[in-house]
Amino acid sequence: MAKVITFGEIMLRLAPEGYKRFLQADRFEAVFGGGEANVAVSLANYGVDASFVTKLPDNDIAQMAIGTLRKYGVHTENIVRGGDRVGIYFCEKGASQRPSKVVYDRAGSSISKATTADFNWDQIFEGADWFHFTGITPALGDNVADICFEAVKAAKERNIRVSCDLNYRKKLWSREKAGEVMAKLMPYVDVCIANEEDASDVFGIKAENTDLLAGKVNHDGYKEVAKKLADRFQFKAVAITLRSSISANDNDWAAMLYDGNDYHFSKTYHMHIVDRVGGGDSFGGGLIYSMLQGYDAQRAIEFAVAASCLKHSIEGDYNLVSVKEVENLAGGDGSGRVQR
Repeated sequence: MAKVITFGEIMLRLAPEGYKRFLQADRFEAVFGGGEANVAVSLANYGVDASFVTKLPDNDIAQMAIGTLRKYGVHTENIVRGGDRVGIYFCEKGASQRPSKVVYDRAGSSISKATTADFNWDQIFEGADWFHFTGITPALGDNVADICFEAVKAAKERNIRVSCDLNYRKKLWSREKAGEVMAKLMPYVDVCIANEEDASDVFGIKAENTDLLAGKVNHDGYKEVAKKLADRFQFKAVAITLRSSISANDNDWAAMLYDGNDYHFSKTYHMHIVDRVGGGDSFGGGLIYSMLQGYDAQRAIEFAVAASCLKHSIEGDYNLVSVKEVENLAGGDGSGRVQR
């Protein structure tokens, strides 16, 4: 069984019930999630030996977070304990033409205060085949960016494949800072994952004839984006998710995988969204799984997009689906009929 290590922050997610606004809420539903933790849960559900690495305080809230990971089969033995708090984010689900909203309360979280001395990558990477992180993690501070840099260097020294989802978050850092830091990390990355905005926000590489606010995505324009990314950083593969937003509830969803030679586009799914958070992470988890399985490029991108399509139907951050469910959808069974 392949072994995958993911590194990042897991947070407490607090959300009003249903589609209530923050201003209406008199109670919040509590779950846990975070980019790399979400990927680890996806992989564990597919039968991969997945391990999540972070730093959490030694208190009951942190233990709850660890418990949710263990519940879904994620290994947590390399989580470091220390610091004062678990990061929090508040999520208000959008509906119709009202967009979703996220408010962060994560300053001073344990992982944001971590140092390179907290993590023994020789031990963490023992027997590992793949390492995954996102652009959210180095955005937490220069100290965390240093940890990421040590991790990717250690991974490459051991011939461990490295993937990174660019995941630009404007509430965490500027485009200039993101471009500077991520450019130093990218030479160690084999597989780059981005959405239709990330390459532009982080590296200034834009697709022509695309208007995201109008829901217009020019798929062919992303061929050039993927090639420019691959040429600049020598990626072995670039995957770009392509979302056309009709409304907060209804999106068209597809993706492209560039393998250095050819461009492979998935089918497009017309999604009615239950919960959008974690959609990109579920794509990353599906792509990593399919590549570890040795799927050809077309089958890999179809699996990743189908996995992510299903996540949009599930409450919470985690994608709680099986390989069989993903393969059924990728194979064309999108009817939603009752399975008896």
